[in-house]
Amino acid sequence: MEQKENKEFRSGYVALIGLPNVGKSTLLNQLLGYKVAIATPKPQTTRFPIRGVLTGENFQIIFVDTPGIHDAKDLFNKLMVEQALKAIEEVDSIVFIIDVSNRNPKAEEKIIEILQKAEKPAILALNKIDLIKKGELLPMIEFFSRIYPFKAIVPISALERDGLDELVKEIVETLPEGPMYYDPETLTDQPQRLLAAEIIREKVFMLTRQEIPYATAVVVEEFQEDPEKNMIFIQATIYVEKDSQKGIVIGKGGQMLKKIGTLAREELEFLFGKRVHLDLWVKVLKGWRKEEKLLRRLGFPGV
Repeated sequence: MEQKENKEFRSGYVALIGLPNVGKSTLLNQLLGYKVAIATPKPQTTRFPIRGVLTGENFQIIFVDTPGIHDAKDLFNKLMVEQALKAIEEVDSIVFIIDVSNRNPKAEEKIIEILQKAEKPAILALNKIDLIKKGELLPMIEFFSRIYPFKAIVPISALERDGLDELVKEIVETLPEGPMYYDPETLTDQPQRLLAAEIIREKVFMLTRQEIPYATAVVVEEFQEDPEKNMIFIQATIYVEKDSQKGIVIGKGGQMLKKIGTLAREELEFLFGKRVHLDLWVKVLKGWRKEEKLLRRLGFPGV
């Protein structure tokens, strides 16, 4: 562990913030080369901060992927935004991600105000540059450099892995000299059972429509490893708010639930490198997004 003795070694916590659906989770997964956060085309996928650890020769970045900052109406969404704001308070620096192909100037201004209050070094990552014309980029860079003193403005395409090396280099520059907080092999501090719950929830997001994804919570009730069989047994419950939603998640003849289970199991086997036996149940928990005691029961942080 020579890095620990190297005085130039930099380390710290970095929040990935932005509006819903700007590509925060995709960016985190691409930077790590491993899936630690679920990513879907629907907004508001991330529900609580997820840590990913990127270790280089002379740095260690602990990324905190936060829920999208938005004008929350119900209790559940307000709690998610609170989680994001709390993460900003506790980090060393911030990466503010903007989807250049789908701008929302008013909402972006509100996040700039949050940055001004936070008084932390901030980098602007202009994401999804592959979706716009090159000529549109320079005016955008000039605009943002005028309205806030970003340490750097880096155009990227998280999906195409374009500009990510430059982004990492700029992030490292914002970090203080410090120790290696995690073993270099560590990619996330998420417990495996939480990762399993998130992967199952991602498949519900991908396969269902309208309000179903947002009315869904997943709790892993059992997570047992059998080293002799090189197998993991997972029993999880998908909670929804209404009986009609339960019917949709189960599907005709159980087909939808089977599809969710198959896709989740295949991905979990790939992530864990072991065979997975996945047992899924669907239960109704009326109004879970509106009541603190129910959110607590489902294990949401910060309730």
